[in-house]
Amino acid sequence: MFTKVLIANRGEIALRIIRACKELGIKTVAVYSEADRDALHVRFADEDVCIGPASPTESYLDMQRIIAAAEVTNADAIHPGYGFLAENADFAEVCESCGITFIGPTPTQIRQLGDKVNAKELMEKAGVPCTPGSEGVVPTFEDAIGIAEEIGYPVILKAVSGGGGKGMRVCNDVSELERGFHLCTTEAANSFNNPDLYLEKFIIGPHHVEIQIIGDNHGNYFHFGERDCSIQRRHQKLIEETPSPLMTDDLRERMGEAAIRGAKMVGYQGVGTIEFLVNEKREFYFMEMNTRIQVEHPVTEEAFEVDLINDQIRVAAGEKLTYKQEDLVHKWAVIECRINAEDVEKDFRPTPGKLTGLHVPGGMGVRVDKAVYTGYSIPQYYDSMIAKLIVKAPTRELAMLKMRNALKEFIIEGVPTTIPFHEEIFEHPAFIKGEYDIAFVETRFKQKDNLK
Repeated sequence: MFTKVLIANRGEIALRIIRACKELGIKTVAVYSEADRDALHVRFADEDVCIGPASPTESYLDMQRIIAAAEVTNADAIHPGYGFLAENADFAEVCESCGITFIGPTPTQIRQLGDKVNAKELMEKAGVPCTPGSEGVVPTFEDAIGIAEEIGYPVILKAVSGGGGKGMRVCNDVSELERGFHLCTTEAANSFNNPDLYLEKFIIGPHHVEIQIIGDNHGNYFHFGERDCSIQRRHQKLIEETPSPLMTDDLRERMGEAAIRGAKMVGYQGVGTIEFLVNEKREFYFMEMNTRIQVEHPVTEEAFEVDLINDQIRVAAGEKLTYKQEDLVHKWAVIECRINAEDVEKDFRPTPGKLTGLHVPGGMGVRVDKAVYTGYSIPQYYDSMIAKLIVKAPTRELAMLKMRNALKEFIIEGVPTTIPFHEEIFEHPAFIKGEYDIAFVETRFKQKDNLK
């Protein structure tokens, strides 16, 4: 087991990792930017190192500064959390070359699965259902026309190196395809330094369902069922739950087996998430694989009563997983709301500022992952998430009731938040019935008259 872990991240995920390390008897090192000098992860780590100015490119994304901090503090491992350098193969490679364990998959695995086209090809070889579309990169607009005509409109253009909805457009006809191709190419080049696109059949009205997996370097692989992440805005998740409203035992088994086949194809090590689109006929198609711990991992932890961060660290240290798949039982209905500092009425515009008041809900089956406090100033430089509110109950109906009560108890003063949005969603008849898809927020919430 490691002696000391440096956490190359900030916010609630940094705190979450610090707690896991303490339970394993591991010392921790926090790195922070000048904007995070008063952050809680700095206070609760055993050691801390300032790595630069507020700008992420000069601090949390600066590999050299993070490696230097690890070397100065004699850290023998680095946990990247999510975001920032978590899926950066070059960073994982630099850690390896410096004799520091990267708590995550290998650089090769990150590269294999980070390239969306390559990942799709690997999944097809593994027998994982994939969406019809281009075989690799679409080099020109003329090529895109031919593929779109073959598979039929609507189609979706996606950046090969994409994520977070950038470099992505749905096209319903050839004129939209032409405009979308040029827009996506430009956006992909600017966002990922890679203009390459691929094209797929656009699946109308699907659920976004992901399967949590874990693998060790002893050839063991397990899955922990699904998380439904369909409530989104601009392809960014807002609410996650398990079980998915459209899930059946047979579908869960088939999706879990497909996810394991995909992980085995690359000899995957660590925690990861294979994401699928599932249509109303319960046909599922591979979308992408995230080679890191997810923001929404508490949903799975609560539903299965496991500690994914703890297991992630153990796997990175070379330990063997001792699960049996049949022992991984889905015990609870769990829902998570991401509480963001955003003005919903202004299209979810981030609202950084000082928290003048804070009261978090509690009670049986209520979990709040946060890194803020009264008087804390939310910086403008980073993600707008304030906290994750997670509830669990024996049934979805009881979990929704618990979430409604918890949202009413959650008081945040000083900045607008997404709490009112969540409260409205949990009163919406369609959501209550589980009748929603990835377009729910755009098609229902923005049409105020239809929301209630």
